[in-house]
Amino acid sequence: MTRIGRLLILAAAPASSVVAASASSTSLMGINLSKSGDSLSVPMQIVILMTLMTLLPALIMAITPFLRIAIVLHFLRQALGTQTTPSNQVLVGIALFLTILVISPVASDMYHQGWEPLQKNELTADQAFDAGAKPLKAFLIRFAREKDVKLFLDISRAPAPRSPADLELRVLIPAYILSELKAGFQIGAVLFLPFLIIDLVVASVTLSIGMVQLPPVMISAPFKILLFVLADGWNLVIGSLMKGFYS
Repeated sequence: MTRIGRLLILAAAPASSVVAASASSTSLMGINLSKSGDSLSVPMQIVILMTLMTLLPALIMAITPFLRIAIVLHFLRQALGTQTTPSNQVLVGIALFLTILVISPVASDMYHQGWEPLQKNELTADQAFDAGAKPLKAFLIRFAREKDVKLFLDISRAPAPRSPADLELRVLIPAYILSELKAGFQIGAVLFLPFLIIDLVVASVTLSIGMVQLPPVMISAPFKILLFVLADGWNLVIGSLMKGFYS
């Protein structure tokens, strides 16, 4: 049969049969959409996926170690008095790769427990979400303070859970964010102390000898950088941060 003949037969076929044939074989990212009548259409799933992609940077910053690491590195740069060195891009890059190092086992467990069974149609979307959220909940519970969890339980008027595993993500995520903010500020305050002492000593010496033309910060900056380099500061700071997540 020629190509023109096949096109004529396809055009003469009922439209409903063509739509049914295409719908039966339609799938998105390996998930069969025709097995359940309540499945979302492909365009709607694409819209939802694109919406989630726009929220991905906020999720990375909020529910991963990126939050604490970025805060500590920012305080470290302020304490050194180097203003824009290292640059924001460098600090974000360091924080991002350290975050990947810490969160990759959790993401792997979420993929194997939630996404893989959903692709194989072994679980529904709701069941897959609950299964995939368990590793994330376990990670958040490790670092969320009980006081912060109680605060958001009171705000949301949610009943007290029987165990930490029963906590909802809408309570765990903001509690984790508050806990990480506090931890980051605590580490930042400790980092500031040795450099603050150098600033005080330099300021006292310059004022005592009457050298007011040159800002004390400009004089103390080389001493602070020298102290940080001699103490192998980057190794100490990054090592302490990572040990905090693996302890």
